[in-house]
Order: sequence, then structure tokens, then C-alpha cells
Amino acid sequence: MFSSFFKRSPRSEPVAGLAVDAAPTTAEPAPKESEPAHSAEHVLRRLEWTVIRRLDGLLQGDYRTLLRGTGLDLADLREYQHHDDVRHIDWNVTARMQQPHVRVFTEDREMSAWFLLDLSASIDFGSGQNAKRNVSTEFVAVLARLLTRHGNRVGALLYGSGVESVIPARSGRQHVLQLLHTLQQRPDAHTTAPDAGPTRLDELLQSAAHVIKRRSTVFVVSDFISEPGWEKLLALLARRHEVVAVRLLDPLEQELPDLGLITLRDAETGEHVLVDTHDPGFRQRFAQIAAQRETELRMALVRAGVDTLELRTDDDLVQSILRFTELRKRRSRLSAGGALPAHLSLVVSPRVLETSP
Repeated sequence: MFSSFFKRSPRSEPVAGLAVDAAPTTAEPAPKESEPAHSAEHVLRRLEWTVIRRLDGLLQGDYRTLLRGTGLDLADLREYQHHDDVRHIDWNVTARMQQPHVRVFTEDREMSAWFLLDLSASIDFGSGQNAKRNVSTEFVAVLARLLTRHGNRVGALLYGSGVESVIPARSGRQHVLQLLHTLQQRPDAHTTAPDAGPTRLDELLQSAAHVIKRRSTVFVVSDFISEPGWEKLLALLARRHEVVAVRLLDPLEQELPDLGLITLRDAETGEHVLVDTHDPGFRQRFAQIAAQRETELRMALVRAGVDTLELRTDDDLVQSILRFTELRKRRSRLSAGGALPAHLSLVVSPRVLETSP
């Protein structure tokens, strides 16, 4: 299925790493004379001013919910109880003792987070003012700065045509600036030829398994438009780490409006096809295929045992993160009381927020 670019007349595109806030709560700080408006420093200062402060206040110290179950050191083994997370089962000990045993961890205050970033061509698509790439960059910058402000380390693996760079896990604002600058320097699909071929998330997940040694929270940030073969590797990664699938999504990838004759272009292969979106039968088939893919993807993520956070190009980033943390806390309370299995995958599907122009 064509994943994602509509060929349109030329227009100005959002700068990578600089998305438009729909309804900022405060005025954006003006750049310093020596600071370009799109520099990593200015983008981070803008996010600190309009997003991170707001999010930090709303979370009220619950930012650690984003890293639930991570930064833990093995302290003991004990027999499995009905409310335990099955991902903590030690299968070797279970086989020897003929009784399920789970690993018990002690908390490490300096928890680490890793971002596995899909920077393939399909994430450059956006039907409105925002592209999936911009949403991804803002999410990483906001979460990385929020975590490093509290002393946590963050690292990243960047994937384009293969795993292109590894940014080791460190703390501090300067480290977040380096990460943001690296993301801004990445060329997008509007300036490079689509010669890399389809996305291979399996390569990114294989690299992560070798690079990330210590138990961490791993955010897989992707639109999951990929060649098959990544599902089993994601499940294996989730056995060792706390994994969150951060899915990038644009509304036009689920339902086509009536735009008449348009050319669809596959962002990763460059293939084109002319379609008539005025035909209701075509739009219905497109929606059916999109719905089927949606169901298959959600089931794959559930089978992998990972939580899912959807970030839409038409939604508010802060509200998406808040919904995710609230549902995580709610699930934790339910599983602690035995009302919900601890391993049940959490899918947060954000609603579209109405914003002022």
C-alpha cells in the first residue's frame, strides 16, 4: 500500500525539529541576535518555554511513570504470584525449579531511556502544518529534556538507510542539544532521492539489542511502515527492557478526502500511481485497507507485550503524553489489585483536540 506522500504543488515545508504549536500557553521567546531562529538552541528554548514547563507542572512529579519498571537492579528471585508481570519471569530458574519464578528488582534513581528513531522517508509526510518527522523530533526533545532535568540519562539510535548513528546515553541539557542538532541535520525526503528502499525496523531493533546493555526504557519512535520481520525482535527487546512503541500517524493515512485526481507517491521507493479520490468506491477500499493494517499492527504490538502511544500530526503533544501517563497509572493500580493482568499491553489512541487558530 502506498504509505504516504501526496504529490502537491510546491509549498513551504516545516523545518525539521520545529513544529507549529497549535495553542501555546505563553509567548515564544525571541531568538538572541547570535542565535538563528531554527537553531537547536532556539528550538529547545521554545519547547522549554511553551511545552516542557507546562508538561512538568501537569505531571506533578509523575514523570517517572514514563519510565515505569526501568532503571532497576536485580535484587532477588521469588515464586511467581498472580499479579506479577510475566515479563519478569526468569525462565532458566523456572525450568530448574519446575515452578515459575520472577526476578525482583530494586529501583535505581538514575534511570536511562533510549530513543530508537525511524528517520526513513515515510515520516516526512504530513497532510497539514505538521509532518510526522516534526512530531517525532518534538517528542524526543521534550521527553529527553524532561528526563535529563531530573538526572536521567538518554541515548538514541538513528535509523534511515540502515542504523546511521548511535548517541550514547548521557544526561544534561547540552546532551539534549546535541541530540536535537543531529536530528535537524538529517536530510528529508523533499531534498533526497528515495533510493534507500523500504524501511527495515528489524535492523534497528537488532542494533538496539547489541547497543543497550543495561535495563532501560526504550521508546521505538516510528510510523511502523516497514518490511515484515520486526515483531519477534520487538518482543525479545521487551523481555529485557521496558519498551514503548511510539507510533507516528497522520489522519490522511487512515481516510482519504475527496480531492479529485491526485498522484500518490511511495516515499521510500519513489513509485507513483494516479488515483481518483472522487470515486467513493476507491475511498472506501482505501479506508478498509487502512483499517485492516491498523488492526494487524495493534495486534502485533499487543503480542510483543509493549505499550503503545500514538502521536498524531493533528493532536496536542502534551495531551497525548498526559493521557499515556494517566492510563499507565490506572493500569498499574488495577493490576496491583488483581483486576487486570500486569502484562496487558496498553494502547493510547488520542482523540483530535479542538484548538484555537
